[in-house]
Amino acid sequence: MNTQPATAADAPTEADLEREGDVAADFLEGLLDIADIDGDLTLDVRQGRAYVSVESDDASLRVISHPDTVQALQELTRLAVQSETGAFSRLILDIGGSRDVRRRQLETLVDAAVAKLEEGATQASLPSMSSYERKLVHDIAADRGLVSESYGEGPERHTVIRRG
Repeated sequence: MNTQPATAADAPTEADLEREGDVAADFLEGLLDIADIDGDLTLDVRQGRAYVSVESDDASLRVISHPDTVQALQELTRLAVQSETGAFSRLILDIGGSRDVRRRQLETLVDAAVAKLEEGATQASLPSMSSYERKLVHDIAADRGLVSESYGEGPERHTVIRRG
């Protein structure tokens, strides 16, 4: 079983990513049924990743939409996909708009870093976070005209922001 991320030469095809989304949706539907939570699933392929969103018209998703819970469910879903397909998954899961909530939190962290830079710091370090969150931070920092780099290994990997 391949547990390494794909390189450019063996990047998953759109069909592979659609299959990832289908496997993930089946897994998540099972979890939602067990938890007796209503939710509508939407599948998408963007930027070389499968995206699965779970939405609901009622408040039933509130119990699983906290960013830490979504992160844990995403990891479980990735493992289920990997078990079924035999390939490493970089699937992104969004539950009840949790990704938008997390992006706003990351924007607040970047704004706090900007304040430190304006107070004279040469750089500002952010807490450790997932690769997806670091990518969002890099995008947010670039939008604000800043330079960002990731440092550290594994769960200690974090982003450092400085002026360009």
